[in-house]
Amino acid sequence: MKNKILVTGGAGFIGSEFVRQAASRGYKIIVVDKLTYAGDLQRLQGIKGKYGFYRADISNLKKIREILKRERPDCIVHFAAETHVDRSIHQGVVSFIRTNILGTQNLIDAARTIKIKKFIHVSTDEVYGEIAKGKFSEHSLIKPNNPYSATKAAADHLIQAAVRTHKFPAVIVRASNNYGPWQYPEKLVPVIILKALNNENVPVYAKGQNVREWLYVADCASAIHLVLKKGKIGEIYNIGSREEKRNIATVKKLLKILKKPESLIQFVQDRPGHDIRYSLNCEKIKKLGWRPKMNFEKGMTQTVQWNIKHLAWLTGKKRFLESYWKKVYKK
Repeated sequence: MKNKILVTGGAGFIGSEFVRQAASRGYKIIVVDKLTYAGDLQRLQGIKGKYGFYRADISNLKKIREILKRERPDCIVHFAAETHVDRSIHQGVVSFIRTNILGTQNLIDAARTIKIKKFIHVSTDEVYGEIAKGKFSEHSLIKPNNPYSATKAAADHLIQAAVRTHKFPAVIVRASNNYGPWQYPEKLVPVIILKALNNENVPVYAKGQNVREWLYVADCASAIHLVLKKGKIGEIYNIGSREEKRNIATVKKLLKILKKPESLIQFVQDRPGHDIRYSLNCEKIKKLGWRPKMNFEKGMTQTVQWNIKHLAWLTGKKRFLESYWKKVYKK
């Protein structure tokens, strides 16, 4: 019998991909998700009946303790987070502090009471800040530059403190920009796809010169599965693809795949404190045997095709975003 894994944020974009892969690998799965605007159980419809589910907020320590005491998982994989930089800037950081910092500490406290075997904390490359040249290694100092990444960096510190102080069996993973099926249309790739399909202007910050490293979500999830199996307690593992692109190049590629004109591009006011470039050194996780399987061209093409096929799901999110887009994408 495979171990029982409790997955926080398992109805989210990356978390749901991890859960789908876990189901295919035969794990017993418990999903804990608050089902905020970004959570959606439709992402797990293909594995219905193969996981247990609790709708719960990780900032509620009493509830989290009850769930862990009842389920007694062998491992926890912690995805649950407020994740969008723009929301942390324009809508306030309180919910980010509550979920990303307090929620993480609650999970540490509750997991210690059941003597968890392994705890995987899913962080982000954004905690490192920006880097003009070279790559961040796991030993690089963290220097977050926006409210979202500051809360994720704080959570990382809490994990590391628990490892040192309590010998908490945790591992941290820091992934680059994910894209792929089921991504909520507040992030760059699905925003461009949705707006272009509607022949609307597609927003690009400043002149689109910021560089991001694009990682297909299935590759990210498979890397986390490997860390769950082989990752060393107390260590950090970067997960990246080496597929670095300027944002304007990514937008133009998506428009080309969609057969839409570049005249749809509309440059908008830059994001405050916008990091110029992220790039990860991933030699450490490669030594565990991981390599990304999806290249940028094929991954973006498949992502476009998936969104066209599931246009009803994508469009169904739009009505929740119209006022938000007006607030964020200022001309």
